[in-house]
Amino acid sequence: MKAVLHKADTRGDANHGWLHSKHTFSFANYYDPQRMNFGVLRVLNDDKVSGGMGFGTHPHQNMEIISIPLSGDLEHKDSMGNTTVIKEGDIQVMSAGTGVQHSEYNKNKDEEVRFLQIWVIPNKQNVEPRYDQITLDKADRKNKLQQVLSPNKEDEGVWIYQDAWFHLTDLESGKSLTYDFKKASNGLYIFVLEGSITAGEQKLERRDGLGIYESNPVELKASENASVLFMEVPLQLG
Repeated sequence: MKAVLHKADTRGDANHGWLHSKHTFSFANYYDPQRMNFGVLRVLNDDKVSGGMGFGTHPHQNMEIISIPLSGDLEHKDSMGNTTVIKEGDIQVMSAGTGVQHSEYNKNKDEEVRFLQIWVIPNKQNVEPRYDQITLDKADRKNKLQQVLSPNKEDEGVWIYQDAWFHLTDLESGKSLTYDFKKASNGLYIFVLEGSITAGEQKLERRDGLGIYESNPVELKASENASVLFMEVPLQLG
């Protein structure tokens, strides 16, 4: 097994007052040439937005943008005519394609909203922009993998223009599971949302990330109750 470890406290730290963001990979004013991406996984931002604040209307092109709310309510508006709110238990995807503009605001004035902002480089350029969101049943991830994203429209979860699969699990202390790669040439990025786990021989704590490749399958065990996001992605662009 080959692996790259990103401990939580080594991430880029951007505190703008209304926004406090932790960057696993280089983003905005945080730049580390050794941490540009993990394959086509380009951005993994762990964001906290103050009450009533948010990201004003701004553009994107040719990127698959995934948002996973962790707490609070995030209000989304875009140039495709979508106005909606996403909250814990939801997953949102936007294929920017030929170009889209959107805004994301904390809907509540009296509490912060926390969410993961994830960018995946697509395998098709200049597609027609599209938006989707779904609500997940958290019971479907207790001590097992719940697929939340794939390349296939007919599969569970949302879909994107890339050979990528995302899963979530809520793993009870002492429980184990095995992750089998969908494609042997892909890599797997494991991000611990809460708790602690052991992946292979590597112990991971809250908000640690571990990129694994040339290994199949991957064995995980929870050292305490843990919530974990798995992102299987191609390691090569194209």
